[in-house]
Amino acid sequence: MQSNPYQRQRAPLLIVISGLSGVGKDTVVERMKSRHVPFHFVVTATTRPPRPGETPGADYLFVSVSEFEAMIEQGELLEYAFVYRDYKGVPKDQVRQAFASGLDVIMRLDVQGAATIRQLAPEAILVFLVAGSEEEMIRRLRDRQSDSEEAIRVRLATARQELERIGEFDYVVVNPHNQVDTAVDTILAIIEAEHSRVNQRQVEL
Repeated sequence: MQSNPYQRQRAPLLIVISGLSGVGKDTVVERMKSRHVPFHFVVTATTRPPRPGETPGADYLFVSVSEFEAMIEQGELLEYAFVYRDYKGVPKDQVRQAFASGLDVIMRLDVQGAATIRQLAPEAILVFLVAGSEEEMIRRLRDRQSDSEEAIRVRLATARQELERIGEFDYVVVNPHNQVDTAVDTILAIIEAEHSRVNQRQVEL
């Protein structure tokens, strides 16, 4: 027996926004927040220091290495990784509480973290964000002024390897310079299309 299309319930989705270093993941997520879309944006825990303009507790949960290791031992993280000499991880309770409220959940993760989420939640939606070109990505990394030239070279080498994993994702979205609203519009269209599927994704964590 088919479900009544007039009485469909929107199952909450888990959307992972990922991609290479320097493609503007943080910028895209911040623009989505500024539009006041009805999603829960996961606040990632990290051991790296805040960058200029970042707000603790809103952009990231900035914790010490010992605090992060305690979160690992106590099973408080859905996934975590050691990336570019720092830990990053997703607090488990944030996601489960949002789902209980019927909210879609947006995660901002690196490629390694996205792969972990796909293993834990095969029905998650994985979006791979790319810059307009490699030259543009390099320029963004330098404009941040938070990495040395050696660190940038490491990030580029990693990015070229990660680009080969694009086939593990569901969607690819281009985020050209000064066109962040276009990228956000595309992601929102993807989410709305997913909610309109006849057989909706059922995410279990």
